[in-house]
Amino acid sequence: MSQQHPGPQQPYQTQPQQPYGQPYQGAPYPPAQFPKPGMSTGAKVAIIVGCVLGIPFLLLIVIGIAVGGSGGDSGKTSPDKVAVAPKETTQKNDAKPAEKTEQPAEKLRPVDEFKAFVAKNGTSAEQAAVKHVTNVQVPDEMNDLLDTADIHTDFSGGIMSKDQGKAKLLASAFADWKQSENGLVSVYGSDGKLIANGNF
Repeated sequence: MSQQHPGPQQPYQTQPQQPYGQPYQGAPYPPAQFPKPGMSTGAKVAIIVGCVLGIPFLLLIVIGIAVGGSGGDSGKTSPDKVAVAPKETTQKNDAKPAEKTEQPAEKLRPVDEFKAFVAKNGTSAEQAAVKHVTNVQVPDEMNDLLDTADIHTDFSGGIMSKDQGKAKLLASAFADWKQSENGLVSVYGSDGKLIANGNF
């Protein structure tokens, strides 16, 4: 038997080494694609959402500061407010100064004011509902930006409360009592849960 030998052996040839990520000759697949440095889509979305939500929030703060003005005294004395020392009188009066007979009217609590208003101007259903009011919280000054008020009652609380109709009557009566461009009154039950809301 004769053995066949392949032709003369050729010396082993090495291919030049390719840089990392570059295909070598005869590769059956394309080279691997690595992400390019830069921002991901998620980062871009986060920046856009931050701008969309953040800029109006900052704008509201600036408007609030501008509208509210400075509530404090800057320490400067205006020229129209000059302190004057009282004049000394040469006559001595033995008579006591006249005492004020009128005392300033005692300011009613907001709950009492609200109940009095409903007793005078409310419907019979509103008058029956206002008997359940325990507290009313109203801002001292209305600014028409976002005025909020709370009415606390002895009703059972919750959106699905059986007293929700009465709570809506109270919110309606409150809207007749106080006015605002952008007011919101909330009626709460004895357990502190919200029953109804209304605009005023």
